[in-house]
Amino acid sequence: MAKLLDDVSAAVEVTMVTRDRDLGCDQPYSGLSGQWVRRRQARIYYLDAKNRRQLYRILRTLRSTMFDLLYVNSLWATFAVVPIVATRIGLLRVREILIAPRGELSPSALKVKSFKKRLFLRVWRPLIKSSRVRWHATSDREAQSIAQVFPRARIETRQVDVALPLEPMAPVELDGPLRLVFIGRINPIKNLSLTILALARITRPVIFDLYGPVEDPAYWAECQDLARQLPPAVTLAYGGELRPGDVPSTFAGYDAFVFPTQGENFGHVIAESLSASCPVICSDQTPWSSLLRAGGGIVLADLTPAALAEQLDQLARRTPTERLAARRAAGDAYRSWRAEARGPNILDQIRLIG
Repeated sequence: MAKLLDDVSAAVEVTMVTRDRDLGCDQPYSGLSGQWVRRRQARIYYLDAKNRRQLYRILRTLRSTMFDLLYVNSLWATFAVVPIVATRIGLLRVREILIAPRGELSPSALKVKSFKKRLFLRVWRPLIKSSRVRWHATSDREAQSIAQVFPRARIETRQVDVALPLEPMAPVELDGPLRLVFIGRINPIKNLSLTILALARITRPVIFDLYGPVEDPAYWAECQDLARQLPPAVTLAYGGELRPGDVPSTFAGYDAFVFPTQGENFGHVIAESLSASCPVICSDQTPWSSLLRAGGGIVLADLTPAALAEQLDQLARRTPTERLAARRAAGDAYRSWRAEARGPNILDQIRLIG
């Protein structure tokens, strides 16, 4: 969201309410809880959702203004549900609502806890079936997913604004065995276990490092059990969670990013990998397929351990010079994509449409 605020034009004034801490963290940001902060023409309030005094204070402040647009960054997160309900019952005065589901309506995402989501949608659908509601899709693929669930939805498509450089990092040749990396949330959607199962079939030396927060402890335990069965040729190490600013420089130290995800509405981490001239081995369940094929990467339609193992084995056969050529292609693909990704952000796009 920081990039969104930084890129919005002077014609748009933004009031943003956000959590006063990182997701899953018990401690708030130092000195920010219950405080207003100015960022260009945006006012940001850092809210402790369990603090009734803060909730009353922010509601009283927001009620004093008629807003042209309420933009929520999820379909069913609490920070989305509460303001939408508040708008529908008149506690907030809002002319239009813009919902960014962030991949939550993709077929793969709807399969996770499907009963709860079907029940929620049955209750939720009447509340958001309105001419006052628009949807923000970050790709044509996501627009199709939204339309399947809400056939008459008004959908605006605009890719995610990324705080990444215009030019990719210059790749350097990496000696030694093939170096692979996974960076992302550790949960079933990201399909880390498939990569480990594929590596179990590899006989050539491979280094595989993984980073990211453990969102599903049971799934992480399953991945650890699979990792203990890897052959001696495969070296696997878990490096914990990376700071956001360290992600591109980490990608720069690897020959490829292995990401057999079950579905991404955008896939910011893919852009980060390409910005570091690191090719991506990915499923075909993202909007990046054509760019990845042109950028030294591999797009998998068959998400099986055997199919992925075959591709990884071919990569392991390459010389360091051949791997460097693929990394240069990834950088070229990123440069091409970055040049096409300019234009008004979603808030200005809505303003211009009217």
